[in-house]
Amino acid sequence: MSASVFQVFTVGVGPSSSHTVGPMRAANRLVAELAGAEMAPADSKAADAAIPLCQVTGLTVELFGSLGATGRGHGSDRAVLTGLSGAQAETVDPDAIDPLLADLRANHRIRLSAGPSGPSQVVAFDPERDLVFRPDQRLAYHPNALRFQVESAGRRIARTYYSIGGGLVVADDGSGRAVPPPVERVDLPYDFATGAELLARCADSGLDIAELTLRNEMARGRDRRQVRAGLLELWSVMCECIALGCRTEGVLPGGLGVRRRAPRMARQLKHQGPDAFAGLDWVSLWALAVNEQNAAGGRVVTAPTNGSAGIVPAVLRYATRFLPGADDDTVVDFLLAAGAIGAVYQGTASISGAEVGCQGEIGVASSMAAAGLCQVLGGSPAQVANAAEIGLEHHLGLTCDPVAGLVQVPCIERNAVGAGTAITAARLALAGDGHHLVSLDQVIATMMATGADMSTKYKETSRGGLALSIVAC
Repeated sequence: MSASVFQVFTVGVGPSSSHTVGPMRAANRLVAELAGAEMAPADSKAADAAIPLCQVTGLTVELFGSLGATGRGHGSDRAVLTGLSGAQAETVDPDAIDPLLADLRANHRIRLSAGPSGPSQVVAFDPERDLVFRPDQRLAYHPNALRFQVESAGRRIARTYYSIGGGLVVADDGSGRAVPPPVERVDLPYDFATGAELLARCADSGLDIAELTLRNEMARGRDRRQVRAGLLELWSVMCECIALGCRTEGVLPGGLGVRRRAPRMARQLKHQGPDAFAGLDWVSLWALAVNEQNAAGGRVVTAPTNGSAGIVPAVLRYATRFLPGADDDTVVDFLLAAGAIGAVYQGTASISGAEVGCQGEIGVASSMAAAGLCQVLGGSPAQVANAAEIGLEHHLGLTCDPVAGLVQVPCIERNAVGAGTAITAARLALAGDGHHLVSLDQVIATMMATGADMSTKYKETSRGGLALSIVAC
C-alpha cells in the first residue's frame, strides 16, 4: 500500500532523520513497551515477554554500524537519551534538550518516561559507560541498528531496532530480521506502489497526480479540508524553519567551525539591485537556511530525510514567490505530487544514506521537488514522472561522506545544488511530452543497484571521500 503523504513528510528535529529522529522514536517504543508490560495482567503475554517499567533497574544502549560510526556527530546518543526521557521528535522543544542531558550526565541517572501523562522510572545511567558506539559491528538487516539491554532483578531482555531512513523505525523479530510494520487496513481508491502503477491509475481515472493523491488521503479518514489543513501546517513549519535560518547568526555546533551563511546572504539579496540570477540565489538561500537549522538541531520537516530537508521547502518557496497567482492551492498540489513520488520511493527503494549513499537522500528529495514543481507548472502525470526521474538520474552515485560525521559539509550546500537541479528537471520535463527513454522505476532500480555496489566507506560512515580528504588537508 502506498504511503500517506503524512508519512513521507513528518516533523522532527535535526540533524538527521535516520540518526536522530529514528533513534528517538525507537527509544519511545522501548519505554512504551515497558510501560505496557507494567499495566498488563501478570499472566498475560505482554507481562511475560517484557520487564514492567516499574521494575527496571538497569539499562544499556548499543549503536551499531553507521549509527556507531557517525552517531556522535549526528546526535544519535542525544536522541536516544531524549527519547528515553519521554520526548517525541514531533513535539520536543530543541532548546529543552541540552538542560535535560546536562542533568542526566551530572547525576548519572535517567527518568525513563512514557510521556507527560504516562508512568516513569528513575534508573542509574552513566552515558560514558552505558551508551556504547560500535562502528565496526554491522547488523545484517540494516546498517542503522540500535540495541537496548533492560535489566531487572535476576532478569534481562534485549530489544533491537533499525532506523531505515526518514525517521522510520522497525523492530527486530529476535532472529536478525525486522518485524514488518502493521499494515494499514484501508481500501485506497487509487493504490499504487511503483511509478508505472501511479501513471496507470492517473490514466484510468483521468485525474492528475495531485488530485489522485488527495483522494487516497481522503480514504484514510481525512476529508478534503483536513488534508489541505494538514499540508498547510507542514508548509507553515517549513516557512518558520526558513525564517529562523535566515536570521540566526553564529557558528554551527560540532567543532568544524562552520559559520552560518544564510543570514548574510539574506541581507545581501534584500538590498541588491536587479539581477538575472536572483531567483536561483533565493532558492539557494532558502535551502541553506533550512539545513543550517537542521545542522543546529532545530525543527524541520523531514522531506524525505533531515539531511535533504532543505530541497522541497526551497523549491516550493520558489514557486510561491515567483509564480504568478501562486496561493495555498499551489502549496497543496505541490506537496501532494511530491508526496506521491516520495511514497513510491518509500515503497520500492531506500532513502537511507547509510544504505545507498546520498543519492537516496539528496537525489530523492530533488526528484520529489521536481515532481511538485512540474505539477504546479501544469505538467501532465507523464511529465511529472519524467521530472522526478530526471531529478534522481543526475544524482546517481552520490556518496554520503559527511566530514567529522556532522550533517554540515558537504550536506548543507548539497541541498542548494539539489534544489537547483529540481528546478532544471521540472523545466526539462515540461519542454517534452512526458515520453522518456528511462522510466522513474528504472532509475530507482539503478539507484538501488548502485547503492549495493557502493563501498561502505561512502555510506554515512565518515571513512571515505570528503570526510577523509578534508581531514588530510
